[in-house]
Amino acid sequence: MNASLALTGLPAQGRQLFPGVIACGVVSAASTFLSQHYGAPTMLFALLLGMAMNFLSAEGPCAAGIVFSARELLRIGVAQLGLKITIAQVAALGWHPVALVVIAVVVTISVSMLAARLMGFQALFGLLTGGATAICGASAALALSAALPAHEQKERATLFTVIGVSALSTLAMIVYPMLAQWLGLDMHASGVFLGGTIHDVAQVVGAGYSISHETGDVATMVKLMRVAMLLPVIVFAAMLTRARTGPGAARPPLLPWFAVAFAVLVVINSTGWIPKGVQDFGSDVSRWFLVAAIAGIGMKTQLRELVTVGLKPILLMVGETVFLALLVLGIQHVWP
Repeated sequence: MNASLALTGLPAQGRQLFPGVIACGVVSAASTFLSQHYGAPTMLFALLLGMAMNFLSAEGPCAAGIVFSARELLRIGVAQLGLKITIAQVAALGWHPVALVVIAVVVTISVSMLAARLMGFQALFGLLTGGATAICGASAALALSAALPAHEQKERATLFTVIGVSALSTLAMIVYPMLAQWLGLDMHASGVFLGGTIHDVAQVVGAGYSISHETGDVATMVKLMRVAMLLPVIVFAAMLTRARTGPGAARPPLLPWFAVAFAVLVVINSTGWIPKGVQDFGSDVSRWFLVAAIAGIGMKTQLRELVTVGLKPILLMVGETVFLALLVLGIQHVWP
C-alpha cells in the first residue's frame, strides 16, 4: 500500500492533520540527532529548525497539523511527565531538600512576577519565565504556556522563554559544578545545589555526575522534586487565568485536563504497578511530543518577531537565574 492510499484511509480530520504532524516529527528526529552529536539541547535545535521551516505554517496542507502539534501534543507530553516521579522518591529526599525546593520555587516565581511588572511587562510573563527558571526549564515553559490565557504575544513569549532557559541551562551545567567546588560544598550539598538551580533535567544529570555518582543521584532526585512542583504552579496559573476572564466569557477549568492526567500518572507510578520498561517508554514518548510541540511553535513564529523583544526580557531571565542560585545557596547556608 503506497503512502497516498494509506493517507486516504485515515478519517477526514486525520488526513488534515497528518502532513503538519509529520513535518513536526521530522524536525524532532533531526533535532534529536543533532543534539546527540553536538551536545546542545534538543529543544534549542527544534526551535531553530522549526523557525527555519516557518513557511510551512502558512496556508497549506501542513498548517492544521502544526497547530495541533503546538497545542495538543504539548499537553499530552506534559501529562506524561508524571511517569518520571513517584511519591516515594519525594519522601526519600527528607524534609530539608523538599522545603528548599518549595521555598525556592515560590519565592523565585513571586519575585519574577514582581520584577516583570516593574520592567513594564505583564505579571504573567514573569510567571512564565520564573516558572521555567524555578521548575524544569523548557518543559515548564511549555506547560505554563498551555495553562495561560490566549494572547497575541503568548507564542512569541513562550518561544523566547524556551530559547533563553535552554541557553542559560547549558551555561549553568558548565559553570555551576566549578562554582560548587570553589565554594567547598561536599558531594551531597553540591547535588542539592545543582538539582535546585539548573533548569533542565538533562543538564542537571550532566552537571551532577561530572562531580561524582553520589552528587548525580542527589541532584537528579532534587530536580525531580522541582518537576513535581509543576502541578501546583499550573493550578495557580489556571486560577489567574480564570480571575482575568471577563464577565460572560467562558472560564477555563480550574484544573486543566493535562494537569489532572499528570497527577494521576504520578499516583499510579507510585504504586509500582508500572514496569520500568513502560516508564521509560512513556518518558521517551513525552520527550518526543514536547520536542514536536516546540518544533510546531517554532514553525508558527517569525524570526524577526524575536529580534524585536529587546534587552529587558533577557535581563529578566538572567536575573531570575542568578537570583535562584543565590537563594538556594543562602538557604543551604542557613540550613547546613
